[in-house]
Amino acid sequence: MDLNAVRTFVAVADSGQFQLAAVDLGVTQQAVSKRIAALERGLGVRLLARTARGAELTVDGQAFLPHARGLVSAEERAAAAVRPGRRALRVDVIGRRLSLAGALRDFHRRHPDVPLDVVTLPSAEAAVAALGDGTLDATFRAVTMPGQRLPDDIAAMPVLDEPLRLFTGPGHVLAGADAVTLAQLAGHRVWMPGNAPGTEWAAYYEALADAFGLTLDTGGPDFGVEALIDTVTASTTLVAFLGARTPLFRPGGRDLRLIRVVDPMPVYPHSLLWHTGNPHPALAPLRAHLAGIQPRRAAREPGTWRPAWARHAGATTSTG
Repeated sequence: MDLNAVRTFVAVADSGQFQLAAVDLGVTQQAVSKRIAALERGLGVRLLARTARGAELTVDGQAFLPHARGLVSAEERAAAAVRPGRRALRVDVIGRRLSLAGALRDFHRRHPDVPLDVVTLPSAEAAVAALGDGTLDATFRAVTMPGQRLPDDIAAMPVLDEPLRLFTGPGHVLAGADAVTLAQLAGHRVWMPGNAPGTEWAAYYEALADAFGLTLDTGGPDFGVEALIDTVTASTTLVAFLGARTPLFRPGGRDLRLIRVVDPMPVYPHSLLWHTGNPHPALAPLRAHLAGIQPRRAAREPGTWRPAWARHAGATTSTG
Protein backbone atom coordinates (compact mmCIF):
# COMPACT_ATOMS: atom_id res chain seq x y z
CA MET A 1 0.00 0.00 0.00
CA ASP A 2 1.34 3.43 -0.98
CA LEU A 3 1.86 5.26 2.32
CA ASN A 4 1.92 8.65 0.54
CA ALA A 5 -1.59 7.87 -0.69
CA VAL A 6 -2.67 6.80 2.81
CA ARG A 7 -1.23 9.99 4.30
CA THR A 8 -3.06 12.01 1.62
CA PHE A 9 -6.34 10.28 2.45
CA VAL A 10 -5.92 11.16 6.14
CA ALA A 11 -5.20 14.79 5.22
CA VAL A 12 -8.38 15.00 3.10
CA ALA A 13 -10.43 13.32 5.84
CA ASP A 14 -9.13 15.82 8.43
CA SER A 15 -9.70 18.92 6.30
CA GLY A 16 -12.76 17.90 4.26
CA GLN A 17 -11.22 19.67 1.27
CA PHE A 18 -8.88 18.44 -1.49
CA GLN A 19 -7.55 22.00 -1.77
CA LEU A 20 -6.78 22.31 1.95
CA ALA A 21 -5.16 18.87 2.01
CA ALA A 22 -2.92 19.89 -0.90
CA VAL A 23 -1.83 23.00 1.04
CA ASP A 24 -1.11 20.97 4.18
CA LEU A 25 0.92 18.41 2.21
CA GLY A 26 2.71 20.90 0.00
CA VAL A 27 1.54 19.30 -3.26
CA THR A 28 -0.91 20.20 -6.03
CA GLN A 29 -4.62 19.46 -5.81
CA GLN A 30 -4.21 17.25 -8.90
CA ALA A 31 -1.61 15.16 -7.06
CA VAL A 32 -4.02 14.73 -4.14
CA SER A 33 -6.79 13.55 -6.51
CA LYS A 34 -4.45 11.07 -8.24
CA ARG A 35 -3.24 9.59 -4.95
CA ILE A 36 -6.79 9.13 -3.65
CA ALA A 37 -7.92 7.56 -6.93
CA ALA A 38 -5.00 5.11 -6.88
CA LEU A 39 -5.70 4.16 -3.25
CA GLU A 40 -9.39 3.57 -4.00
CA ARG A 41 -8.49 1.38 -7.02
CA GLY A 42 -6.13 -0.67 -4.90
CA LEU A 43 -8.71 -1.22 -2.17
CA GLY A 44 -11.62 -1.70 -4.56
CA VAL A 45 -13.88 0.72 -2.71
CA ARG A 46 -14.72 4.42 -2.68
CA LEU A 47 -13.33 6.13 0.37
CA LEU A 48 -14.48 9.69 -0.34
CA ALA A 49 -17.64 11.10 -1.87
CA ARG A 50 -16.88 14.18 -3.94
CA THR A 51 -19.24 17.10 -3.31
CA ALA A 52 -19.43 20.71 -4.45
CA ARG A 53 -17.87 21.75 -1.12
CA GLY A 54 -15.08 19.20 -1.10
CA ALA A 55 -15.15 15.59 0.10
CA GLU A 56 -17.02 13.49 2.64
CA LEU A 57 -16.09 10.08 4.00
CA THR A 58 -18.09 7.14 2.69
CA VAL A 59 -18.99 4.25 5.00
CA ASP A 60 -15.87 2.43 3.77
CA GLY A 61 -13.84 5.61 4.30
CA GLN A 62 -15.03 5.84 7.91
CA ALA A 63 -14.02 2.20 8.47
CA PHE A 64 -10.60 2.69 6.86
CA LEU A 65 -9.69 5.98 8.56
CA PRO A 66 -8.49 4.65 11.98
CA HIS A 67 -6.35 2.02 10.22
CA ALA A 68 -4.94 4.69 7.91
CA ARG A 69 -3.95 6.80 10.92
CA GLY A 70 -2.24 3.75 12.41
CA LEU A 71 -0.26 3.16 9.20
CA VAL A 72 0.90 6.78 9.08
CA SER A 73 1.86 6.71 12.75
CA ALA A 74 3.78 3.43 12.30
CA GLU A 75 5.70 4.90 9.37
CA GLU A 76 6.64 7.96 11.42
CA ARG A 77 7.87 5.84 14.33
CA ALA A 78 9.88 3.61 11.98
CA ALA A 79 11.59 6.59 10.36
CA ALA A 80 12.37 8.15 13.74
CA ALA A 81 13.93 4.91 14.97
CA VAL A 82 16.74 5.06 12.39
CA ARG A 83 17.57 8.76 12.63
CA PRO A 84 17.66 9.52 16.38
CA GLY A 85 20.20 12.30 16.00
CA ARG A 86 18.03 14.24 13.53
CA ARG A 87 14.55 13.32 14.72
CA ALA A 88 11.83 15.91 14.23
CA LEU A 89 9.98 17.29 17.25
CA ARG A 90 6.77 15.28 17.35
CA VAL A 91 3.78 17.17 18.78
CA ASP A 92 0.23 15.90 19.23
CA VAL A 93 -2.76 18.19 18.62
CA ILE A 94 -6.46 17.39 18.95
CA GLY A 95 -7.11 18.55 15.37
CA ARG A 96 -4.83 19.90 12.68
CA ARG A 97 -7.21 22.76 11.93
CA LEU A 98 -8.21 23.57 15.51
CA SER A 99 -6.98 26.17 17.98
CA LEU A 100 -3.37 25.62 18.99
CA ALA A 101 -2.42 23.95 15.71
CA GLY A 102 -2.12 27.56 14.54
CA ALA A 103 0.33 28.27 17.37
CA LEU A 104 2.46 25.39 16.08
CA ARG A 105 2.42 26.89 12.59
CA ASP A 106 3.60 30.20 14.09
CA PHE A 107 6.39 28.36 15.95
CA HIS A 108 7.47 26.68 12.70
CA ARG A 109 7.58 30.02 10.89
CA ARG A 110 9.74 31.50 13.66
CA HIS A 111 11.97 28.40 13.85
CA PRO A 112 12.14 27.00 10.30
CA ASP A 113 15.31 25.11 11.21
CA VAL A 114 13.39 22.90 13.68
CA PRO A 115 11.92 19.80 11.95
CA LEU A 116 8.35 19.35 13.16
CA ASP A 117 6.00 16.33 12.97
CA VAL A 118 2.38 17.04 13.89
CA VAL A 119 0.22 14.03 14.83
CA THR A 120 -3.29 13.52 16.20
CA LEU A 121 -3.74 10.87 18.89
CA PRO A 122 -7.22 9.72 19.93
CA SER A 123 -7.09 10.41 23.67
CA ALA A 124 -5.14 11.93 26.55
CA GLU A 125 -4.28 8.43 27.79
CA ALA A 126 -2.71 7.52 24.43
CA ALA A 127 -0.81 10.81 24.34
CA VAL A 128 0.57 10.45 27.89
CA ALA A 129 1.61 6.84 27.14
CA ALA A 130 3.40 8.03 23.99
CA LEU A 131 5.21 10.70 26.01
CA GLY A 132 6.33 8.00 28.42
CA ASP A 133 7.72 5.64 25.76
CA GLY A 134 9.40 8.43 23.80
CA THR A 135 7.37 8.15 20.60
CA LEU A 136 5.90 11.61 21.28
CA ASP A 137 7.67 14.75 22.50
CA ALA A 138 4.75 16.98 23.50
CA THR A 139 0.96 17.13 23.46
CA PHE A 140 -1.72 19.79 23.89
CA ARG A 141 -4.34 18.63 26.39
CA ALA A 142 -6.77 19.89 29.03
CA VAL A 143 -5.49 18.63 32.39
CA THR A 144 -6.60 17.05 34.48
CA MET A 145 -9.94 15.49 33.59
CA PRO A 146 -11.98 13.67 36.28
CA GLY A 147 -10.18 10.59 37.56
CA GLN A 148 -6.96 11.45 35.76
CA ARG A 149 -3.58 11.77 37.50
CA LEU A 150 -0.50 12.60 35.50
CA PRO A 151 2.56 10.42 36.12
CA ASP A 152 5.28 12.08 38.18
CA ASP A 153 7.60 12.28 35.17
CA ILE A 154 5.06 14.12 32.97
CA ALA A 155 5.18 17.92 33.22
CA ALA A 156 2.29 20.23 32.30
CA MET A 157 2.67 23.88 31.33
CA PRO A 158 -0.58 25.88 31.15
CA VAL A 159 -0.63 27.59 27.75
CA LEU A 160 -3.97 29.18 26.98
CA ASP A 161 -7.44 29.68 28.42
CA GLU A 162 -9.28 29.88 25.10
CA PRO A 163 -12.71 31.61 25.15
CA LEU A 164 -15.56 29.71 23.54
CA ARG A 165 -17.81 31.33 20.96
CA LEU A 166 -21.38 30.34 20.21
CA PHE A 167 -21.79 29.48 16.54
CA THR A 168 -25.15 29.72 14.76
CA GLY A 169 -26.53 30.02 11.26
CA PRO A 170 -28.26 33.22 10.06
CA GLY A 171 -31.72 31.76 10.62
CA HIS A 172 -31.32 30.95 14.31
CA VAL A 173 -33.20 33.06 16.86
CA LEU A 174 -29.89 34.04 18.53
CA ALA A 175 -28.10 34.94 15.29
CA GLY A 176 -28.45 38.70 15.75
CA ALA A 177 -27.16 38.84 19.33
CA ASP A 178 -23.91 40.62 20.14
CA ALA A 179 -23.47 38.37 23.17
CA VAL A 180 -25.41 35.63 24.94
CA THR A 181 -25.31 34.31 28.49
CA LEU A 182 -25.05 30.62 29.32
CA ALA A 183 -28.46 30.92 30.98
CA GLN A 184 -29.95 31.99 27.63
CA LEU A 185 -28.70 28.77 26.01
CA ALA A 186 -30.77 26.52 28.27
CA GLY A 187 -33.31 24.77 26.07
CA HIS A 188 -31.35 25.24 22.86
CA ARG A 189 -29.90 22.19 21.12
CA VAL A 190 -26.08 22.36 21.27
CA TRP A 191 -24.75 19.97 18.63
CA MET A 192 -21.24 18.60 19.38
CA PRO A 193 -20.81 15.34 17.37
CA GLY A 194 -17.05 15.23 18.03
CA ASN A 195 -17.49 14.69 21.78
CA ALA A 196 -16.19 11.12 21.92
CA PRO A 197 -16.77 9.44 25.31
CA GLY A 198 -13.68 9.33 27.50
CA THR A 199 -11.94 12.32 25.92
CA GLU A 200 -11.02 15.43 27.86
CA TRP A 201 -13.06 17.68 25.59
CA ALA A 202 -16.15 15.53 26.16
CA ALA A 203 -15.52 15.79 29.93
CA TYR A 204 -15.21 19.58 29.57
CA TYR A 205 -18.51 20.02 27.72
CA GLU A 206 -20.33 17.59 30.03
CA ALA A 207 -19.19 19.69 33.00
CA LEU A 208 -20.33 22.85 31.22
CA ALA A 209 -23.73 21.34 30.43
CA ASP A 210 -24.21 20.10 34.00
CA ALA A 211 -23.24 23.46 35.48
CA PHE A 212 -25.64 25.52 33.36
CA GLY A 213 -28.42 23.12 32.35
CA LEU A 214 -27.43 22.93 28.68
CA THR A 215 -28.69 20.27 26.28
CA LEU A 216 -25.83 18.59 24.41
CA ASP A 217 -26.50 16.48 21.32
CA THR A 218 -23.47 14.31 20.52
CA GLY A 219 -25.25 12.07 18.02
CA GLY A 220 -24.40 11.66 14.37
CA PRO A 221 -21.06 10.91 12.69
CA ASP A 222 -18.22 13.37 13.16
CA PHE A 223 -17.04 14.55 9.72
CA GLY A 224 -14.88 17.32 11.14
CA VAL A 225 -15.25 21.01 11.82
CA GLU A 226 -16.06 22.01 8.22
CA ALA A 227 -19.00 19.60 8.03
CA LEU A 228 -20.23 20.81 11.42
CA ILE A 229 -20.07 24.42 10.21
CA ASP A 230 -22.04 23.59 7.05
CA THR A 231 -24.77 21.81 9.03
CA VAL A 232 -25.16 24.46 11.73
CA THR A 233 -25.07 27.31 9.19
CA ALA A 234 -28.03 25.76 7.34
CA SER A 235 -30.02 25.03 10.52
CA THR A 236 -32.51 27.23 12.38
CA THR A 237 -32.40 25.09 15.56
CA LEU A 238 -28.79 23.95 16.06
CA VAL A 239 -25.98 25.84 17.77
CA ALA A 240 -22.42 24.74 18.54
CA PHE A 241 -19.36 25.94 20.43
CA LEU A 242 -16.11 26.81 18.68
CA GLY A 243 -12.86 28.00 20.21
CA ALA A 244 -12.09 31.64 19.53
CA ARG A 245 -8.79 30.62 17.88
CA THR A 246 -10.28 28.02 15.54
CA PRO A 247 -9.29 28.99 11.97
CA LEU A 248 -12.37 29.00 9.76
CA PHE A 249 -12.51 28.44 6.01
CA ARG A 250 -15.27 30.65 4.61
CA PRO A 251 -16.18 30.05 0.96
CA GLY A 252 -18.60 32.41 -0.74
CA GLY A 253 -22.15 32.26 0.53
CA ARG A 254 -21.34 30.77 3.94
CA ASP A 255 -22.91 33.04 6.56
CA LEU A 256 -21.35 32.22 9.94
CA ARG A 257 -22.40 33.92 13.17
CA LEU A 258 -19.87 33.76 16.03
CA ILE A 259 -21.28 35.25 19.24
CA ARG A 260 -19.50 36.05 22.50
CA VAL A 261 -20.62 34.04 25.54
CA VAL A 262 -20.68 36.02 28.79
CA ASP A 263 -21.75 35.90 32.45
CA PRO A 264 -19.65 33.78 32.72
CA MET A 265 -17.36 33.36 29.72
CA PRO A 266 -16.42 29.67 29.31
CA VAL A 267 -12.74 29.10 28.52
CA TYR A 268 -11.07 25.88 27.40
CA PRO A 269 -7.85 25.26 29.38
CA HIS A 270 -5.06 24.17 27.01
CA SER A 271 -1.80 22.89 28.49
CA LEU A 272 1.40 21.54 26.97
CA LEU A 273 2.54 18.17 28.36
CA TRP A 274 5.99 16.56 27.97
CA HIS A 275 8.23 13.99 29.66
CA THR A 276 10.69 15.53 32.11
CA GLY A 277 13.47 13.26 30.86
CA ASN A 278 12.99 14.11 27.17
CA PRO A 279 16.27 15.64 25.88
CA HIS A 280 14.94 16.96 22.58
CA PRO A 281 16.60 20.39 22.08
CA ALA A 282 13.51 21.94 20.46
CA LEU A 283 11.28 21.48 23.51
CA ALA A 284 12.68 24.54 25.32
CA PRO A 285 12.14 26.89 22.30
CA LEU A 286 8.62 25.53 21.91
CA ARG A 287 7.78 26.21 25.56
CA ALA A 288 9.26 29.72 25.31
CA HIS A 289 7.18 30.43 22.22
CA LEU A 290 3.94 29.20 23.80
CA ALA A 291 4.57 31.19 26.98
CA GLY A 292 3.98 34.38 24.99
CA ILE A 293 0.54 33.61 23.54
CA GLN A 294 -1.60 33.63 26.70
CA PRO A 295 -3.89 36.70 27.05
CA ARG A 296 -3.39 36.49 30.79
CA ARG A 297 -5.36 39.54 31.88
CA ALA A 298 -8.49 38.42 30.00
CA ALA A 299 -8.15 34.83 31.18
CA ARG A 300 -7.85 35.83 34.85
CA GLU A 301 -10.79 38.22 34.87
CA PRO A 302 -13.69 37.39 37.18
CA GLY A 303 -16.56 36.01 35.15
CA THR A 304 -14.69 33.22 33.37
CA TRP A 305 -15.63 29.56 33.81
CA ARG A 306 -13.61 26.36 33.59
CA PRO A 307 -14.28 22.96 35.21
CA ALA A 308 -13.18 22.53 38.80
CA TRP A 309 -10.76 19.80 37.67
CA ALA A 310 -9.00 21.99 35.10
CA ARG A 311 -5.70 23.70 35.87
CA HIS A 312 -5.81 27.45 35.29
CA ALA A 313 -3.71 28.95 32.50
CA GLY A 314 -2.15 31.21 35.12
CA ALA A 315 -1.14 28.28 37.34
CA THR A 316 2.41 27.29 38.13
CA THR A 317 4.07 24.81 35.80
CA SER A 318 4.37 21.33 37.29
CA THR A 319 7.72 19.71 37.93
CA GLY A 320 10.10 19.47 35.02
